[in-house]
Amino acid sequence: MDDDYATPSRVTRRRLLGAGAQVTGAVAAAAFTVPALAFVAAPALESRPQRWEAVGAPSDFTGDIFRSRVITIEPGAGEAGKGLVYVRRRTGADRDTADEFVALTSRCSHVGCPVNYVAAAHSFVCPCHGGVYDFRGRRTGGPPPRPLDRFRTRVRAGQVEVGQHYSLDSKLHPHAAHHPGESLDGLSRTLYP
Repeated sequence: MDDDYATPSRVTRRRLLGAGAQVTGAVAAAAFTVPALAFVAAPALESRPQRWEAVGAPSDFTGDIFRSRVITIEPGAGEAGKGLVYVRRRTGADRDTADEFVALTSRCSHVGCPVNYVAAAHSFVCPCHGGVYDFRGRRTGGPPPRPLDRFRTRVRAGQVEVGQHYSLDSKLHPHAAHHPGESLDGLSRTLYP
């Protein structure tokens, strides 16, 4: 009978409790790890359908002044999902875009306050922290870390349409849309959380 207890195939109380503790630890680790991985990976895997919204006829826009239009930024959010966009016809100085029209967001790239277009100065001014942008949306003063964000534009069925939102670095190169406060230049773009 002593041989029966010495065989390794026999389950002892110590082995059973050890295996139970390992299984419990693995379940607890998965309970924290799986949601965290899903939170990180979900935005990359999420595909939103391309949306275009008409903002007016091409004749409504000139190259010397921005016209403000209200568009839906976040569908399904009602009035809270609407936002202001500034649109004008592209000029010869706008070599950074191939689109026929330029559409800038009304949100400051510092903390997202609404900017105002000052036609007399051909510039945008943020009343919250003194951010100033030139006619092309480049930062010329204040704390904003990058130029004003833009929207893709196109002309379909006799209407100017505003589409996907994107961000720009200081050289006006396009990047995926970023949140206010995020820089797209230098070391800070790598170190930003």
